[in-house]
Amino acid sequence: MKKLGKYSIGLGDRFGHQGSAQLKAIIAASEKGVDITPVWNKSNREHITIGTQPVDVRVEADLATGNAGFQKSYFVDADHINIDTVDRYIECSDFFTIDVASYIGEKAKEANINEFLSDIEKYTGELKIPGNKTSFKTSKSQIKQFAERYLFAAKKARDIYLKIEKGKGKGNFITEISMDEVSHPQSPVELFFILKMLAAEEIPVQTIAPRFSGRFNKGVDYVGDPLLFAKEFESDLNVIDYAVKEFGLPENLKMSIHSGSDKFAIYPYIGSIIKQSDKGIHLKTAGTTWLEEVIGLAESGGEALEFVKEIYIKSSEKIDELCAPYTDVIDIKISSLPSKQEVSQWNSARFSGSLKHIPGNSYYNPNMRQLVHVAYKLAAIQMKDYFRLLETNEQIVSKCVYENIFNRHLCRLFEIK
Repeated sequence: MKKLGKYSIGLGDRFGHQGSAQLKAIIAASEKGVDITPVWNKSNREHITIGTQPVDVRVEADLATGNAGFQKSYFVDADHINIDTVDRYIECSDFFTIDVASYIGEKAKEANINEFLSDIEKYTGELKIPGNKTSFKTSKSQIKQFAERYLFAAKKARDIYLKIEKGKGKGNFITEISMDEVSHPQSPVELFFILKMLAAEEIPVQTIAPRFSGRFNKGVDYVGDPLLFAKEFESDLNVIDYAVKEFGLPENLKMSIHSGSDKFAIYPYIGSIIKQSDKGIHLKTAGTTWLEEVIGLAESGGEALEFVKEIYIKSSEKIDELCAPYTDVIDIKISSLPSKQEVSQWNSARFSGSLKHIPGNSYYNPNMRQLVHVAYKLAAIQMKDYFRLLETNEQIVSKCVYENIFNRHLCRLFEIK
């Protein structure tokens, strides 16, 4: 069976130009003693918006690794697929993020619920998870509520998994289950019974992406109490460890953190906990590479700076349209956005500084960063000019991409010196 490395990172690259710069960061981490498996990912929504095909991600990953002589494992992720979208990814992907968020809350058949309840008697009353200081009080009525909320989703995950298995062959791909794009977080005790459901459906899940407490907005820092997150995260890891032993799930099952880029406030806690407990982690990033392309073009000046200024100005006129698909994962204070008149007068340092997420940077504007994060559609409309500018300014752009992944993400998360 294909296995995902202990540490892995999802590398989103919406326009397919930064594979080599991204891989350079992975190689740099390896040279510092931290092996991280790269996983190139791109969602169906992004493919539709830009007009690319799933096979384009495979081409980019193979080209980047081939040019670098990279001999270690890497994967191509069919990101956030469901039963309606999975077919077009089967041939070219070997990692599948099965997104069950839209199925959560639909009720399974009563017979299925009763069958599940008959199989969990031993976990009612008091559930003790090794490693957790306190136990969970569980009742049959509470677990029935969990089943009514999640069992149908687990069964749909099974349907999608079998469709992939039929096309790829058993053991020839990595399975991730994603539940993060919902309004309410899953508690550690909910996660335990969700894993029980997935095990009962015989899904060999290697990473699980729950919805955590707090806000995981796209491209900006964690919003919430980092200490409460750390407590929840550690409890979840203990749940996963126990579920693996109890239910026969893959021994390398690990936590996946979606919208994980730029969550600098919680990186020290994640890094410390996985180090102390000797656990793996999958960190999924996406739009930050696009943002670094914009930053790199801004720093290049001239025509490139004017191009990205125009992207921002147009995005400020189309806020509702651009933000609509991302309402659960962005929080933009419109009153804190700079006006188009202001931005039109900015130099390279002022524009790039407003987007560059560096703690202590006085220019940094998280509202502007989030808006540009979802404005990639506007670059896609001018794809020919955008690609020409990326290629003309490749050295500056790729340096921004590399430094963002290596210095601001990998070094922070894995305590690389």
